[in-house]
Amino acid sequence: MDISISGESIKLGQFLKLANLAETGGHAKELISAGEVFVNGQSVTARGHELIDGDVVSIPSASITATVVADGADGSDGDDYFDERTANDDFDPEKWRNL
Repeated sequence: MDISISGESIKLGQFLKLANLAETGGHAKELISAGEVFVNGQSVTARGHELIDGDVVSIPSASITATVVADGADGSDGDDYFDERTANDDFDPEKWRNL
């Protein structure tokens, strides 16, 4: 399955959540640290590993494979959207509300 991302790259942990390969950030961290996540056939144990257009991510234990498709590479117009599952967990809306 192809998963479109906003921008030219995405961190591995964020991509796992976006592609529904992991339910939460904690689940993604567990999968990665256990060596269960492969990028282009190589085991990756760094959650911050940057994925780029064309990278293939797989989790053999779940028999799931996803391919990164960067803005416009899939023919889309590249409109940005907000996905709460991949949002920065440290963001505090109250801090910015009154600026």
